[in-house]
Amino acid sequence: MKTFALKGNICFSEDKDTLRIFENSFVICKDGICAGVYAEIPETYQGIPCVDYGDNLIIPGLVDLHVHAPQYSFRGLGMDLELIDWLNTHTFVEEAKYKEISYAEKAYDIFTEDLKKSATTRACIFGTIHNEATLLLMEKLEKSGTKAYVGKVNMDRNSPENLCEKNPEEAIQDTEAWIRACEKFEHVKPILTPRFIPSCTDELMEKLSEVQKKYQLPMQSHLSENYGEIAWVQELSPDTHFYGEAYDKFDLFGGNCPTIMAHCVHSGKDEVELMKKNQVFIAHCPESNTNLSSGIAPVRMYLDEGMKIGLGSDVAAGSTLSVFKAMSMAIQCSKLRWRLKDQSLAPLNVKEAFYLGTKGGGEFFGKVGSFEEGYEFDAVVLSDQSLKHPQKLSVKSRLERMIYLAEEKHITAKYVGGRKIFDCKK
Repeated sequence: MKTFALKGNICFSEDKDTLRIFENSFVICKDGICAGVYAEIPETYQGIPCVDYGDNLIIPGLVDLHVHAPQYSFRGLGMDLELIDWLNTHTFVEEAKYKEISYAEKAYDIFTEDLKKSATTRACIFGTIHNEATLLLMEKLEKSGTKAYVGKVNMDRNSPENLCEKNPEEAIQDTEAWIRACEKFEHVKPILTPRFIPSCTDELMEKLSEVQKKYQLPMQSHLSENYGEIAWVQELSPDTHFYGEAYDKFDLFGGNCPTIMAHCVHSGKDEVELMKKNQVFIAHCPESNTNLSSGIAPVRMYLDEGMKIGLGSDVAAGSTLSVFKAMSMAIQCSKLRWRLKDQSLAPLNVKEAFYLGTKGGGEFFGKVGSFEEGYEFDAVVLSDQSLKHPQKLSVKSRLERMIYLAEEKHITAKYVGGRKIFDCKK
């Protein structure tokens, strides 16, 4: 690794309430780690290479805590359906195709190339039940430069026969073989991925818990997204009092098992308390929650309670890989929730949404998502010159417009862990 600087208008979150902006300044990367932001390059770093991005914005890389790679091929379809019908009509039909590696090759080429071009530098990704296809996805992500957790999905009930593993024993054998095959990757790591409680028997969950303890892996799944799903879990797990307890009874709900739970739209008081106690990360996916008519998560409450929370695109229930879109929709949905359902929870603001898409979600990866000293150096350079305007805008206002208006064409350069992924101007 090497030491270098980027120059531009630097924006990053210190916490959910504090947005730091340094105009015409330098952010320094030393061996993949941020060494600080300065008005002038300190004497210690005099002579290091510096890339001058002029008046462009430089922000931390964005973090997507929840995305389904095999679903990218049918985004924008089936949005008239609710969750369970959507899964049966579109999702499972598409995911079965990944048994054929030639299909997976074409589909994952598209997904990884588009993810590379986006502002996302870190992602937590669902694959399918297929070892070969999931490893192929990880290989493509590794080559693209994206840092990610990727999961081979586990399902052994309430799913189409061609997407159900034959039995828990064989499912675990396949999962362990996949974990061992992941050792060759440097930037892409495995994460245990039981799809959700309705698709996993207790026997499978028990064995996944053993695997988690053996390999010390993190875990990702879904929680309290839809009323029908919650009722179904209660039927399947009558010994539990709420959805999260159906994971927790297998030690797969935070604590010693770092956990991301997507959605948490309808989590009750007891579930929230357990998430908070166990430091479970919430992946808030506002676009998919509206598309599948699931509802709007009480993000304000989660933030005020000091819970771990970031954003997810949730493609293909979400239509785009853009975490900027997730930021803007998080704000918009929170306004609707406040106006129509609960005026005790104030809407999100721009600072909070930006925090969720950077440092909030980045915490799952460690010291990620900020330009504070000691954080891993993920950076995205944004050029907003094509967005014409007659008035003079502050850097803060320009950042706000990027949250609402940014497209792929505005992303000029991208760095992950200090490695340049691309630079359109160089």
